[in-house]
Amino acid sequence: MQASEIRDLRGALEFLDGVPGQLQRTRHPVDPNHELAGVYRHIGAGVPVLPPTRTGPAMLFESVKGYGIPVLVGLLASRERAAMLLGTTPQRLPFKLLDALKHPCAPVFVEGSAPCQEVVHRAPLDVRSLLPAPTNTPLDAGPFFNLGLVRAQDPETGEADVTIHRLCVQGPETLSIYFAPGRHIDAFRRKAEAAGKALPVSISMGLDPAVYIAACFEPPTTPQGCDELTVAGGLRGGAVQLARCVSVDASAIANAEVVIEGEILPGERIREDVQTNTGYCMPEFPGYLGSAQPALPVIRVTAVTHRRNPILQTLAGPGEEHVNLAGIPTEASILQMIEHAMPGLLQNVYCPPAGGGKYLAVLQVRKAGPRDEGRQRQAAIAAFAAFPELKHVILTDEDVDIFNPHEILWAMTTRYQGDVSTVFIPGVRCHPLDPSQSPEFSPSIQAPGISCKTIFDCTVPYALKEKFGRAKFAEVDPGPWMKS
Repeated sequence: MQASEIRDLRGALEFLDGVPGQLQRTRHPVDPNHELAGVYRHIGAGVPVLPPTRTGPAMLFESVKGYGIPVLVGLLASRERAAMLLGTTPQRLPFKLLDALKHPCAPVFVEGSAPCQEVVHRAPLDVRSLLPAPTNTPLDAGPFFNLGLVRAQDPETGEADVTIHRLCVQGPETLSIYFAPGRHIDAFRRKAEAAGKALPVSISMGLDPAVYIAACFEPPTTPQGCDELTVAGGLRGGAVQLARCVSVDASAIANAEVVIEGEILPGERIREDVQTNTGYCMPEFPGYLGSAQPALPVIRVTAVTHRRNPILQTLAGPGEEHVNLAGIPTEASILQMIEHAMPGLLQNVYCPPAGGGKYLAVLQVRKAGPRDEGRQRQAAIAAFAAFPELKHVILTDEDVDIFNPHEILWAMTTRYQGDVSTVFIPGVRCHPLDPSQSPEFSPSIQAPGISCKTIFDCTVPYALKEKFGRAKFAEVDPGPWMKS
C-alpha cells in the first residue's frame, strides 16, 4: 500500500505493517487505568515524557482489560512516521502542508449509511462501559479521550470547524470539554449559550492522520470560517467524507472508527476533577501535570456509533505525538507567513519536541547579501506576532541542519555571543501552561501568563560570512566502503 492511498486509520495501519519497526502490536492484556500509558512511556512516547522514554513505534494494544476494543497510541509520535504517512520526508513536512493550504479540497457528504455508523448505540447508554478511555497517571482527573476531533457549526452563520480538545468522561452520558482561549468551537458555544440553546457536536476518533494534522492549524493561517478539513482534503488530493449524525444536527468523519454524538449544554458547568479531587487534569504537552479547571462546559452524550470491530485511538500523556500535532502545522504557518513578507529569506522551520511544538521554533535563513542582515531578526519578530504562544526563536544559517540538536548547539556555541546575539522582549503574553512564567519565578513578570520572549541569533553576520565557512571534504560515494 502507498501513503497516497491512505484514507482512514485502517489504511494507515496497513501501510505501517509494511514498514519494519513502525508499528508494534501486542496481545498481552493491559489495564487502561494508568498501565497502558506507563507501558508506552518506555516504547515510544518520547520527549517531554519523563525518562526513560524514547522515540519508537506506534503501539496497538489488542487486549484491553474490561473491553473488547483495542487501543492505538503513538501513530504520530515520530516525525519520520508522520512524514511516511503523508508521503514525504521529515524535512519537507511543512512544505507538504503548505502545498495543501494552496490546494484545499472541501469535504463532501456520503449518501446512505457511513462506515462510522455500522453499529449504533443511542441514549440511554454508558460511555464508560462502551469505550476504553485511558487515564495517564494516578493523579488524572479521570479517563480522557485525547484524540477526539470535535466538529460543530456556528449557530449564526453555519460555518463549520474541527478542533481536538481534551474530554474527560464524567458520567454515563457526561463529558467535560476544555477550550483553550480563542478556540472557534468555543465561540460557537458562546453564541448558542447566549441564545439559551445547546450546541450539537460530533467527536470523531480513529482517523486518517492527515485529518488530525490538518485539524491542528490555527489562526492566522486558518481564521474563523475556515474549515480545516479542506486542508486535509488538500493533503490527500481528495475530499474528506462526512456523515450526518444519527441523534443530533451535526456531522462526523464518515470513516472514523468511533463517533460520540452529543450537545454542549447551555449554562451547565462541571469541575474537571470532581471524580478524584486531585487538583490536576492530566499531563499536558510541556511535560507537567496540568491543573484541573474549576468550571468546564458539559457535553451530554446522545449516541455512540462505530465501525464493526472498532479501534480507539488516543494520546498517552505528553510526548512526541502531542507536540508533532501542534508543531508541524505551526512550521507550515511560519513558512507561509514569512515567505509572503520576506521572499527567499526563510529556508525551513522546525518546532522541536523539546519546545512542545508551540514554545520553540528554529528558523533556518539564508542571507543573500548585506541587505539581508537584520532581516532574520525581523522574521523572528513576525513569528512572535503571529503566534502568541511562541516563546523562543533560534535563528541559524542555511548550512546548519536544524533537525539535528547537536547542529543547533554547535551553531549556538560557535556563532553566538550572549551579549550581542540575544534579543529579549519582556512583558508579553504567552501560553498559560508554561510554569516558569510567574512572578515567583522572575520579578520581571508582572502576572501569571506573562513571559519574556527571546531571540537567539546564531547566524553569522553577513560581513563575516567568509570567515565562518565549514571545512569542506571531497565529494565521494561511500557505497563501496559500506559493504561488508
